[in-house]
Amino acid sequence: MLHFECKQFEELSLKELHDLFALRAEVFVVEQDCVYQDIDGKDTAALHIIGFDKSKKPVAYSRILRAGHAYKSYTAIGRIVVAQTHRSQNFGHELVKYSLEKAGEHFNGVPIKISAQSHLVPFYNVHGFKTAGEEYLEDGIPHIAMTLEY
Repeated sequence: MLHFECKQFEELSLKELHDLFALRAEVFVVEQDCVYQDIDGKDTAALHIIGFDKSKKPVAYSRILRAGHAYKSYTAIGRIVVAQTHRSQNFGHELVKYSLEKAGEHFNGVPIKISAQSHLVPFYNVHGFKTAGEEYLEDGIPHIAMTLEY
């Protein structure tokens, strides 16, 4: 089980910020061999969800953006990631569940939209997400929009 925290950008320590960017780069850039601009100017407006393991290392992460920052009428949850060393332990489900709780608390039940890697559709279906539209390539990886209405 992970210990989760929800922080505004200003509440992140420099070490936490470094570790979060390192985790995102480790998975999205190196592991998935995907060159893209991860630091996109949206982190300062986001809620940051951090899952710490028992050694207090961040091993799971997501960011939540209020409607208007990524999607006009939807809260966005993105950059959902679990370190490769901590997969197959249900931490991804814990992360999504906690992220949904915090999105609901902070954004009063505004519907949620994600850009999911297509192979993860069944994973997100478990949490109530439904596909919305056609599959598309994002940074060379098949994705599909998914929404969760309250």
